Amino acid sequence: MNRRAFLRSLGLGAAALAAPGCSVFAAGEGARKPRNIVFILADDLGWGDVGCYGPTPGLTPFLDDYVKGGVRFTDAHSPASTCTPTRYAIFTGQYAWRKPGTGIAPGDSALLIDTDIPTLPKLMKQSGMVTGAVGKWHLGMGPGPGKTDWNKPISPSANDIGFDYTFLMAATADRTPCVYVENGLVVGLDPDDPIEVNYKHNYPGEPDGKRDRASLKMDWDFGHNQAVVNGIGRIGYMKGGKKARWVDEEMADIFVEKACAFIEQNKDKPFFLYLGTNDIHVPRVPHPRFVGKTPFGPRGDATYQFDDSVRRVIEKLRALGLERDTLVVITSDNGPMVNDGYKDRAEELLGNHKPAGDWRGHKYTPYEGGHRLPFIVCWPGAIPGGRDNPALLSLVDLGATFAALRGVPLPQTALPDSFDQSATFLDPAAPSARANIICQDYQLNLREGKWKYIVPRPAGNAPGPKNNPLNGQLYDLEADPAERNNLVKQEPARAKAMYATLLKAIADGRTRP
Repeated sequence: MNRRAFLRSLGLGAAALAAPGCSVFAAGEGARKPRNIVFILADDLGWGDVGCYGPTPGLTPFLDDYVKGGVRFTDAHSPASTCTPTRYAIFTGQYAWRKPGTGIAPGDSALLIDTDIPTLPKLMKQSGMVTGAVGKWHLGMGPGPGKTDWNKPISPSANDIGFDYTFLMAATADRTPCVYVENGLVVGLDPDDPIEVNYKHNYPGEPDGKRDRASLKMDWDFGHNQAVVNGIGRIGYMKGGKKARWVDEEMADIFVEKACAFIEQNKDKPFFLYLGTNDIHVPRVPHPRFVGKTPFGPRGDATYQFDDSVRRVIEKLRALGLERDTLVVITSDNGPMVNDGYKDRAEELLGNHKPAGDWRGHKYTPYEGGHRLPFIVCWPGAIPGGRDNPALLSLVDLGATFAALRGVPLPQTALPDSFDQSATFLDPAAPSARANIICQDYQLNLREGKWKYIVPRPAGNAPGPKNNPLNGQLYDLEADPAERNNLVKQEPARAKAMYATLLKAIADGRTRP
């Protein structure tokens, strides 16, 4: 990506141009309440993994064409560079660093979202929508480690925070338990083969990723060497539930089928659907029909599979005549990671592909590559097609934005960090509702205009007044989009002011006015 393209992607250069052959609407023309909302959240999909953002063609052919009828946001960010805190922020409208225990959750975690607070799905229900959640959850289920009984109805669950229908995996595909949970019940469970899960020790007679390494169909590189399910080592242990265990190669299809069934069943009602794909998170085991579709091995093939999953959902909307009534948002939970624990040749086969584009960093880091996202919004007839939108946006804003689009009043105490970005959704020329965003990894970082400040270690996610802000990092993203030139010593007043903004956000307990 050249400098001009970087400036445009930051919203600091020339205005974006409409794609050839795409209609451009006047601001506000055709604006109306979306009857339905479909929110598709990929896992570990980087800025450069989507063809219309990066230089690598062929990985996402459907999305590259689909975006011509919608809007490509170029300054959208996850509120964290890892999965659980991002998802917590999306559904609660609250930065996850405000609540201890919202780091990357183990598979047997208790439900992390309080059931008595306003949430995104509750607000959608309040607006008259049927709500559904399909796919990756990773926000905990039940009372927690040693207490959750996977053989009985699991409560509390996603159904208790506002979803009418749920078909979920508890955590990630590389963590136990490796089963699907539908409306709080493990799917296909044989009562004579009860499930047990723990993260401390294996069970007698069960395969072990270290001991039985030679038998694995995908070898582990680090960390994924405990329970073995479907020939793949996982994090955590489990026994029982043999008939209920998933087959990784079938996962994308099953999630799409469940999502499309939800749409079909509710075609005559307003609905909100969250679809969280496993792709392109590890273990990357795409269906055989996608193997070899790209030159990048399982990671590239899983990206192609994600694109096809999106295609099938959109085609379902089209087949039912629902596309013009449906707002579709497609994004990722954080930036990309190439080698994340399995020997799937992801680094070896990467070639010239840049999963994060020319941004520095990746998942787990505070740099742009960790949290700057592909973010596509489509709503035919209501949103201008073939446009870029440079507005500053965080995924924590989705709750307030969807509520505004659906006409739901937002109580002052609800969704304390979520900003109403409905104007920017409807009009690519509208300014962001935000002056800044805060992103989280092991270090908080603050973005204001072209400036990015990263708090010093060991302050981490709790910077305090005694920490020296001049030990942090300060970057001018207009002049230095790769975040290589730390200007904290040259701009001490700015660094201190941005640090003070972070302290105020922490002390206030909210950022939304």
